[in-house]
Amino acid sequence: MGCVAEQRISWKDPPFLEMISRDREELFCISPIFSLISLFFPLLPYFFPYFGFRKRKGRGREGSNVERSVFEKILSQGESTTVEFKRCGSAPGQDALETLCSFANRNGGNLFLGVSDDGQVLGLPQASLLEIERNLINRTYDPGLFNMPPSLEFEQIEYDGQWVLRVWVAPTQGVFRFKGRVYDRMADADVVLKFDSQIASLYVRKNAIFTEQHIFPYLRMEDLDLELLERCRRRAAARRPSHPWGKMSDEELLRSAQLYTRDIETGKEGLNRAAALLLGRPEVILSACPGYKTDAVFRHRQPDRYDDRDTVRENLVLAYDRLYAFCAKHLPDPFYLEGDSRISVRDIVVREVVSNTLIHREFTSSFPAKLVIDDEGLRTENASRAMFEGRLTLADFNPMPKNPIIANFFTQIGYAEELGSGLRNLEKYARPFLGADPVLQEGDVFVARIPRNSETLGAAATVATAAKAATRLAIMALLKERGSLSAVEAAEGARISPKTAAKYLKALVGEGLAEPDGNVRTRRYYWTGSPGR
Repeated sequence: MGCVAEQRISWKDPPFLEMISRDREELFCISPIFSLISLFFPLLPYFFPYFGFRKRKGRGREGSNVERSVFEKILSQGESTTVEFKRCGSAPGQDALETLCSFANRNGGNLFLGVSDDGQVLGLPQASLLEIERNLINRTYDPGLFNMPPSLEFEQIEYDGQWVLRVWVAPTQGVFRFKGRVYDRMADADVVLKFDSQIASLYVRKNAIFTEQHIFPYLRMEDLDLELLERCRRRAAARRPSHPWGKMSDEELLRSAQLYTRDIETGKEGLNRAAALLLGRPEVILSACPGYKTDAVFRHRQPDRYDDRDTVRENLVLAYDRLYAFCAKHLPDPFYLEGDSRISVRDIVVREVVSNTLIHREFTSSFPAKLVIDDEGLRTENASRAMFEGRLTLADFNPMPKNPIIANFFTQIGYAEELGSGLRNLEKYARPFLGADPVLQEGDVFVARIPRNSETLGAAATVATAAKAATRLAIMALLKERGSLSAVEAAEGARISPKTAAKYLKALVGEGLAEPDGNVRTRRYYWTGSPGR
């Protein structure tokens, strides 16, 4: 059940109004428990000061200068997933109630009454503000209109002599209906959900259901690729020799990885959807997730056609290998030094992008996942169970697992790192890879873009070429001075890795400036002008 807050609550830092502008994910990271908190909402400022709440003293007064500037910013940005403007007479119209329902079914939001669609403040009579509040309370609690009342809070704002009523809808669990219809917020519109699949997806999102945990009682061990399971066991043991999977039987490993589970509510136990997706044979995956596939496309010569394509329907482990190979085939691997060692920024970025599109996906959706490489860069799209909408940035990112079982399995075999590390790696390496910062957009469809910037890449290539030339000269001078070098000695002198030093020495051999002697372990390289050579 919802409630109406009696106190005027605002966030301490940043100001509350700023929280409902775009890209403010912090508000929604508490949504799974908000329905419980809302029962005691008026008491939060007294009993939970560490949540960052404070009481707003007084009502109907113009806010501080900061709040005024934030309000003006909201007006200038216009309507969005969490902001709606409405004209209002003596009482809110039906369209305002539809917006309240759609906000409650999405991520919450703010309805500003007394503002036109284009953000112009029209104002409300001050004497009508309390009556409008009572009207909304009565109508949201009317069982003939709403199946359950959304949690509301009101704030009266005075702006240049005009009065605006802000109605905040808190993010809560449960699916709300207005006049028997389910509304959802799509961009700046209130949309009626007409199909069962749409409403089912809404239930999944609202109730934080992990669909990977669904148990298939008739899914058997022989339906899984047990040879692939053994490969995964070896990969985990190679990364950590003491890994417990190394001594487990297949059944014990599946239980340890939470691929064989028991529902403590129903008592049902068996292999779950995560097991089918990670290790299942093609026919099993088709039965468990009929819409599952990833369409990888490379476009270069003609933007409306593809030069290469790979439609991947295999299990997630094999899909990772195929998508990784597809990206490696069609993307450059620019020279990049981190400290004294060269690293492959392409491998790092591709790993994060591919693992993200496979792990953090809503597999019950029929939306076809895409991986596109073209002149604009690298882009992935996949269905998501979004807790908010907007762009993800490192400064305000709160990692929230979509499929924790699948994510953990990928982490154990080295296909992914800990939750949240992917965005940090993309922020760090996307620019040296393709010349621009990553763009990650959360929503019902999650989009990850690594844009290509030729000018930045050109400058980086010039720097890289100069660095390569300097390293080559340093090794050549060292070899000429000493007469002979091993790869380890060259690495120490040039402050690079032995593997990289060996490549430079081999290049000098190809140029006729050095000669190798000995096997791989004892090999030394001699300057061609050295005595006795």
